[in-house]
Amino acid sequence: MLRIALPNKGRLSADTRELFNQAGLEVRGRGERALTASLGDEFEAIFVRAQDIPEFVADGAADAGITGFDLACESGRGLESLLDVRFGKCRLVIAARDETDIRSIADIRDGSRVATAFPALTRAFFESQGKPVEIVPVSGAAEIAPHLGIADVISDITSSGSTLKTNGLREIATVLESTARLFASPAAAADPQKSTALAELIMALDSVVRARDTRYLMANVRRESLDQVRGILPGLNGPTVIDILDGGVHVAVHAVVPAASVYRTIAALKQLGAEGILVTRIERLMP
Repeated sequence: MLRIALPNKGRLSADTRELFNQAGLEVRGRGERALTASLGDEFEAIFVRAQDIPEFVADGAADAGITGFDLACESGRGLESLLDVRFGKCRLVIAARDETDIRSIADIRDGSRVATAFPALTRAFFESQGKPVEIVPVSGAAEIAPHLGIADVISDITSSGSTLKTNGLREIATVLESTARLFASPAAAADPQKSTALAELIMALDSVVRARDTRYLMANVRRESLDQVRGILPGLNGPTVIDILDGGVHVAVHAVVPAASVYRTIAALKQLGAEGILVTRIERLMP
């Protein structure tokens, strides 16, 4: 039984639990504060802080885990990235106070103090820019550091940038873009038994991740319009065309379409005279 380290709280925890439940690996624990839970019949979950997951996986306390790419990179542990689960999107950025004249990394004076909860990534970034700075490690609330005189600039995680703006800070550079990912230890990835189980886990989770950005569309169209429909509904391998019983000039077309553009797809089909258009969500999608 593989042991999977999962975040124990916050939005990352909620999204991860939902992903496993949708993949048919229901998180079954003894309560909200349980430290362990079963994931279906073949996996066991342990719940720890997201920032500790890279260490748990690298040290073999867990075979795999889901945490942010930023946290895995900051840890410096040699983990195998197996799957991008596409939630938890954020960026590690350099930011300065609005009232300063700092507009780029070049504007930061040599020896400036940089407050951050990501000292390793931040140090490596400034070294790559040839900019000598002093790293000031903080455990949180880096936004306040420039206003208290603790640091000249900060390196911090942001999703939309609204928190930085609220605190009078301006982004000047991006250090790293991050999403949540499934990681495994090199030992687990190299073990024949565990690698097989990991492949099954990846397939289950990936089928849910792929389905989230797609919709299943069905419509009745005129047979003479099929060439035009093929351009509108490329699908995975082209639309599926089905004869309608006593349908005469109409056929039914089915296709998987991108969720983000489904409204444009519907409008294009309506212009061709399509009828009975139905759009549904897809629970799982295998390539």
